[in-house]
Amino acid sequence: MGSENTQPPLVGVPDTSQNKFSTTVTDTTLSEALIVLRKRRWVLIVAILLGLAYGIFKAESQPRLYDSYGRIQVRAGSSNEYRVSTVGEYGGDASRLLTELEILKSDSLMLTVCREMDLANNPDFLEVKGPVPHTSLDDGVVRQDTVHRLQSNLHVALVPKTDIIRISYSSLNPKMSADIVNRVIADYIQRSYQVRFESSRQVSEFLSGTLEGLKQEVETSQEQMMDMQRRLGILGFDPNRNQINNSLDDLSRAVGAAKLARIIAEARYRVLSGMDPNTIEGTIELTPGTAPAELNQLRGQLAGARASYAQLESSLGPNHPQAKALKAQIDELIKEIDAEQNRLLIQAKQNYVVARANEDQTTAALEAQKAEAYKLRDQLVEYSLRQREFEANRNLYEGLQQRLRTASVQSGLESLEIDIVDRALPPANPILRPQSTMIMTALAFSLLAGIVVAFLMESLDTGLRSIAEIESITELPSLAIIPRARRTSADQAGTLTTAQRNIGILTQPKSQFAESFRSLRTSLLLSTAGHPPKFIVLTSATPSEGKTTAASNLAAILAQRDTRVLLIDGDLRRPNIHHRFGLNGKIGLTTVLTGATKLEETVQRVPEIPNLDILPSGPVPPFPTEMLSSGAMDAILRRCGEIYDYVVIDSPPILSVTDGVILGRQADAVVLVVRHGKSSKHVVRRARDILLRSGAGITGIVLNAVDLNSPEYYGYYGYSGYSYSSVDSESWESHKASGEARRSGEIE
Repeated sequence: MGSENTQPPLVGVPDTSQNKFSTTVTDTTLSEALIVLRKRRWVLIVAILLGLAYGIFKAESQPRLYDSYGRIQVRAGSSNEYRVSTVGEYGGDASRLLTELEILKSDSLMLTVCREMDLANNPDFLEVKGPVPHTSLDDGVVRQDTVHRLQSNLHVALVPKTDIIRISYSSLNPKMSADIVNRVIADYIQRSYQVRFESSRQVSEFLSGTLEGLKQEVETSQEQMMDMQRRLGILGFDPNRNQINNSLDDLSRAVGAAKLARIIAEARYRVLSGMDPNTIEGTIELTPGTAPAELNQLRGQLAGARASYAQLESSLGPNHPQAKALKAQIDELIKEIDAEQNRLLIQAKQNYVVARANEDQTTAALEAQKAEAYKLRDQLVEYSLRQREFEANRNLYEGLQQRLRTASVQSGLESLEIDIVDRALPPANPILRPQSTMIMTALAFSLLAGIVVAFLMESLDTGLRSIAEIESITELPSLAIIPRARRTSADQAGTLTTAQRNIGILTQPKSQFAESFRSLRTSLLLSTAGHPPKFIVLTSATPSEGKTTAASNLAAILAQRDTRVLLIDGDLRRPNIHHRFGLNGKIGLTTVLTGATKLEETVQRVPEIPNLDILPSGPVPPFPTEMLSSGAMDAILRRCGEIYDYVVIDSPPILSVTDGVILGRQADAVVLVVRHGKSSKHVVRRARDILLRSGAGITGIVLNAVDLNSPEYYGYYGYSGYSYSSVDSESWESHKASGEARRSGEIE
């Protein structure tokens, strides 16, 4: 028994000790998007077909419109140099032409055209047949509808890199298209002339009324400027170059030089005052431009006298007259040296005092000059303001006076800015859009809509199809991916036994289906550390997920090795194992549990698989849960563990009954079978939680009935053609004799 020492965890608390597998949800990549599109390809196909049908319908049913156009040139105008108003003055040619385009499409101009041509009562314009009831543009609804219809069919565009504007109109009547274009051009020219003339007239009247006041301001500012000149006592000067500025420059340089001289003198004096007198002559230049020659000469004489005195003292003694005379000479030289050193120190101090006095006087002169310069600067600023005010008023007065003289001429010249390049003519043929363009446009939009719908359906789909998605939802490892079994012509033949027809690995041992169960076997044998699991329970969340098929084929694959395997039908409510192998279902697990038969007598053998024994469920009992949780069931499983190497148990669905939870607690490995595309996220997560909370040793999940041609698993078993060299590639007959002998001996 593989789970004798397991205890159920606390209810509501996940068992983290059993779940050591974690997954990381990867970001959506381009390859995953392509997989989604391939999976939802029918949505794309339907969308493309609908788009193609719609495009063909629109291409065949498009109206036969006649497009008439005219062109005008909008120039700067010959009166530009005399312009006095702001009308027509733009930031540049581009903005000027864009402004004219907006004027051509304005509601006021469109309303003028509608009134002059009575478009509200024109059947061709309204695109109706027969007479229409008379309406008036004074009605707000009629006016809005008529203007909007005219604007929607009128196209105004600028010819690139030119001053030419192209105006076109599309309708079902060629003559009406040309008439509307010509009327728009004529009304636009008339409006441009009237607006400019009225604006120039208003500006002229305004200038005439303001020139008198401006003239008075010019005279006043001129008088103030002249009064300021008299106060300054000058007739004219350069504010940037004058005597005060030159004096400031000279004094600034003099202050810098005096400060530098004071610093040098102060440094020399402080160094001499704190220096050893014996090192003065070799350390600093005492007097600028001279050397301490006299001090050096005295020290040389002193050194020579001391040497002579030392020689006489050693030979004649200190009391000798010559020695005494030489001693007096030495004392005199020392006094002279001290006097010379004091003189040099006093000289350095005097130089420092003179330099500091020079600096103070120069700085005071500079500050006085600055004060005078500041006073003059204030006066110069006031004078500059007066002069600037006078110049501005004078220039404005002269400019306005000049423009006033030319205002009467400008209104006539403005009308020449717009020239008609081409008048609109009735077109001979209608304008039809290319059918291929309309069809391709409809296809493009339908394809885009199909992609959006495909991703929307994918996001709303709760079914589990991707192994990565299942691992992320359950936080359990995937043990294997079982492809959908396909029956061949040999399977339909009457020569096959029931087991061969129902167990796919018997008839197709080298197929992708068989290889997936070999992968499942390997994953299970390596799932536990130290020893492979002996008791293996296969269950599912809901019915019809393929757990019985998975249990039968897994047991057959395990029996392919030199091991003995027992397959137990633990589904006591809807047993199905004995039907798969064509066995007798009247005796089985229930008869052994009730003591009616013994285990060795009840197990049934499969001739096609020598090492596999089957224990069917037997008669359906009234209380299956009590029988599976009884002590007799534990005794049977212990006995099976002694006889067989592996025991595979097919259990009922987890969410339907609790039988699977009971069997799962008694197993070494529990495999949760999930059917591709059938199970939902919430159902699988709920089944996992039930197993974990019950203490079952859940090992992993198996994704069953996978379509390997689907985009998610394309090429998953691409190596199926690879030849096998292991025991799996050998026939079942190679183990039959030895398997039967060993099995009979162990049972006996």
